[in-house]
Amino acid sequence: MASICTPISPARGKSGAGSSRLDRTPQCRILAALARRPRASDPVRLVLAAGLLCLAGMAVGQTVVDRSPRPLENPRLSTAIAAPEAVAPAAVPDGEEATGAETPPPVAAPDPAVEGSVLASSLRPVARPSALAERLASLRAASNAPGLDLSASQAEGEVDLAAVAPPTRKEKRRKKREAASMEGAVCGVASIKGEEIPPIGSKVGGCGVPEAVKVTSVAGVRLSQAATVDCSVAQALNTWVQDVAQPAFDGRLSELRIAAHYICRSRNNVKGAKISEHGKGRAIDISAFVLSDGKVLTVQDNYNRTLRRIYKAACGIFKTTLGPGSDGYHEDHFHFDTSARSGGAFCR
Repeated sequence: MASICTPISPARGKSGAGSSRLDRTPQCRILAALARRPRASDPVRLVLAAGLLCLAGMAVGQTVVDRSPRPLENPRLSTAIAAPEAVAPAAVPDGEEATGAETPPPVAAPDPAVEGSVLASSLRPVARPSALAERLASLRAASNAPGLDLSASQAEGEVDLAAVAPPTRKEKRRKKREAASMEGAVCGVASIKGEEIPPIGSKVGGCGVPEAVKVTSVAGVRLSQAATVDCSVAQALNTWVQDVAQPAFDGRLSELRIAAHYICRSRNNVKGAKISEHGKGRAIDISAFVLSDGKVLTVQDNYNRTLRRIYKAACGIFKTTLGPGSDGYHEDHFHFDTSARSGGAFCR
C-alpha cells in the first residue's frame, strides 16, 4: 500500500517541499495512521485498508485519464462552426417604460460560411436521364395537341344505367325472330339450315371432311336430299341462291335437286385420277330446279337462257364451275366447288 503514495512527480518551484501531491492525499494519511496502530486492532486495519484501496484506485484512474492523449482538433470543423454573433436586443424607445415581461434571449445570426459549408457537403439531386426527359417532353406535346382531350377520356369510366332506355316491343320481337331464325342453323348463318356432324375420316388418302355439316336448305330453298359438305360450300351455295338464282326465277324457286355431294372417289370416276373435291366435302352437283308451281327445269333438257345466266353468275362465288359443254362429264348437271386455286376461279 505504501507504493500508492509514492510521489509521481515532485513539486517544483517551492523551496523545502519534498513531498508529492499524492503524499498529501487523505488516502496516504490513513495509511500512515494505520501503520502506527498496534497489532491488536487487525480487523479494523483490514476494513480501513479495503476502503483505502477503493479510494486509491479512483485517484489513480483519474490521474491516468488526465495524462491520456486527447484527440486533435479538426481545423475544418473549427473553421466551419464559428462562434455565432449575438444580435443585440432592440432598444426601448424613449418615453416608454420597460414592461415586466422577460426579454427573450438574443438569436444568433446565421454565418454565411457555415451555410455554404453545409450546402456544399449536402447531397445533390441526380440529373434525369436524357431518355426520360425526351419522353416527358413528348407527353407534354401530345397533351397540348389539337383534338386530344384527356379530360373526356378520364370521364368515360362510368355508365349511367338509368340513361339506357329499355328495349321496345318492336326490338323484343325482332330479337325473338332472330333467335328463332338461328334454330337449326349451321355455319353461323341463319338461312343455312341443317346439322353439324362428326368429322368424316377415310382409309383412302385425301378423302374426309374435318368439319362437316349436313345441309337441308339454303336461303329458304330446300334441298332434295341432305348434302354433306363443309361450311365453305354451304355458305357459297346460300349466297348464290339468295343473290342469283332466286331473283332469276322471280322468287319462285322452291327446291334444288342435288345430284352429288360428299363421296370418296376420283375425279370424274376415272381410275388413277386425283381425288375429286367431292371426296373432301368441297363440292356439290345440281341437276334440276323446282319452282313453287311444281315446274321442274333440268340442266340436261332445259339449259335455256335463265339457266345459262345463273350458271355464269356462279363463277367467282365458287372457285370452280363446270356444266354443259365444259368437258363432256357435266352435260346434265352443274358442278360447283370451293377448291382453292392459285390462278383464281376456274369456270368453263
